[in-house]
Formats: sequence, C-alpha cells, structure tokens
Amino acid sequence: MKDIIPIERIESKIYLVRGQKVMLDFDLAELYGIETKHLKRQVRRNQPRFPEDFAFQLTKQESLRCQIVTSKSARRGGRRYLPYAFTEHGILMLSSVLNSETAIQVNIAIMRAFVRLRKVLAANRDLSYLFKELKHKVDQHDVEIGLIIKSIEKMIAIDKKPKSKIGFVTKSRD
Repeated sequence: MKDIIPIERIESKIYLVRGQKVMLDFDLAELYGIETKHLKRQVRRNQPRFPEDFAFQLTKQESLRCQIVTSKSARRGGRRYLPYAFTEHGILMLSSVLNSETAIQVNIAIMRAFVRLRKVLAANRDLSYLFKELKHKVDQHDVEIGLIIKSIEKMIAIDKKPKSKIGFVTKSRD
C-alpha cells in the first residue's frame, strides 16, 4: 500500500486547523476510494465515536484558509456543506466504521504519514534549538574577539609613543 499511496501525497493533504493537524473529509474519501457522502454517512451513524476533538466541521474562514472551494451549488460541482476535519484520532476511529481492507491499509499509510510528520517537526525543533545555541556562542565569541582587537590596538598605540633615549648624557667640553 505504501507504493499505491505515497506518503508525500498524504502529507500534502494534512492541514493545520485550530492548532491541530487534520485531514478533510473529501481528501480522506478520495484516499479510501469512496464518495464523501458515504464517509459522512458512516460518521453520522457512529456520532458518539467522533467527539469534537476527533472530528469537527470547518467554518467558512477555515475552509478558505485551506484553499477549498466551498458551497456554490451542487449542480455546478461546488460543495453544499462545509467540510469536516478529522484529527489523527478521528482518522483512527474511521477505520473502525469503514469496514474494508482498503480502509485498513489506507489508515496504516495515513498513520505512518502522521508519525513521519511528527518526526520532521521534532527534528526541526531540535535544529532550531541548536541554531540558537550556536548563535549565542558566536555572539559571545564576537564580544571576546572585540576585546582582543582592543587590546592589540592599545599595544600598537603604546609602541607609537616616542621612546626616550637610553644611556648617559655627557656635557660637552667646548
């Protein structure tokens, strides 16, 4: 199934909405190979399995932010209703209400995509921390190099003062 649905394809369908990574009903239906209305029907029939933190309906503004064409008219190919967003837990719950081998395999691929995305985000956080540490060290080195340059300039300035003659001065006997 990995070859049938590339993880990159799944990752491109994961959006950040309300601070959560979600997938939308029509994208999930496409991956499962079913119609969106069938997916929504199964969710409605099993509503107790989908609390607000598992699935929620998008607002118009959220829908537009995800660059989704919302309702115009069903006859013209638009959407009559705002899409539903499913969190990672909601997608896991879908596998229990969509009873097919394809649904199981697609869910496995989606979970792998979420895990991979989580690893990438964690790696980015680690890199961000390392860059901050490096910047702090470089800033500290800049201060230290500035002090060294000032010390060298002071030494050079001392060397430029006229030197007094060393030795004895004798009076001439003229």
